[in-house]
Amino acid sequence: MKKYNVAILGATGAVGREMLKILAERDFPVGKLRLLASSRSAGSTIPFKGQDITVQEAREDAFGGMDIVLGAAENDIAKKFAPAIKAAGAVFVDNSSAFRLDPSVPLIIPEINPEDVSWHKGLIANPNCTTIVTLVAVNALKKLSPIKAMIASSYQAVSGAGAGGPKELMEQVEALSRGQQVQSKVFQYQIAYNVIPQIGGFNENGYTSEEMKMQNEGRKILHLPELLVTCTCVRVPVVRSHSVSVSVITERPISVEEAREAIAAAPGCRLVDDPASKRYPMPLETSDQDTVFVGRIRRDLTNPNGLALWCCGDQVRKGAATNAVQIAELLLEK
Repeated sequence: MKKYNVAILGATGAVGREMLKILAERDFPVGKLRLLASSRSAGSTIPFKGQDITVQEAREDAFGGMDIVLGAAENDIAKKFAPAIKAAGAVFVDNSSAFRLDPSVPLIIPEINPEDVSWHKGLIANPNCTTIVTLVAVNALKKLSPIKAMIASSYQAVSGAGAGGPKELMEQVEALSRGQQVQSKVFQYQIAYNVIPQIGGFNENGYTSEEMKMQNEGRKILHLPELLVTCTCVRVPVVRSHSVSVSVITERPISVEEAREAIAAAPGCRLVDDPASKRYPMPLETSDQDTVFVGRIRRDLTNPNGLALWCCGDQVRKGAATNAVQIAELLLEK
């Protein structure tokens, strides 16, 4: 089997390390592996398939000889190195939001629009984690009838804010159990025993940047330029896996039975929908795996063409690292 030289930009962060884990799990045909991070991390080692790989400093000349670069860094880093990556002849699969809405850059969820990989120009964007979880859950409905609108509320785990999120939650729980004052550094307020209805900065229409991603990215991924989405994103004291409550409005009515059958057969989905037995998706069951669980499927009582559902998915894996590796696998197929 042909092997491919792979670099991970931002290899020491939570998503970068998860990418390494996914590459090994999925037996991706890695030839040379280059781990890139800031100068602070250069010289440290990370294990991969029984070997300790030394982390190198990310520089413009660090991408020579690479076939694929998986990006797990912030927007400014992605923008800084994208030209050097393309100049080196590698394909950049970027997990930041820097290029997602660029019309010249494919934005891909492999279960939904794998064909878009064919028109990349050396750069492919990985969607927002909540967008991925939600669209994987509802894409089967689009095949039954075009989606006109979605009304969604997300319940996002603290690990979505990086490695510091779970640490802050645990520290606050411990401090409160001892009657001590809590400190909030990662989140704008105490997250232990609380929910925070803001992720990202507010724009002029009162929505946050995180909330607008569902509509803006959804239009591009689903090839539905007129899609309308109202979204509220909430940070909750859950360590891992995002949950989303969503009502989907379609062109024609879809029965609950049709929806269940379609979702059960959809790639990347698992139907967990048995209210009588108290079976429905939950973050604890969806963590550290790649399938989006979907349940609580019922009629939307406010719209005859609406269905309400609840879904959960691991935002570090399917919402970030695994989706990027799946895109890389699409590149090998092409």
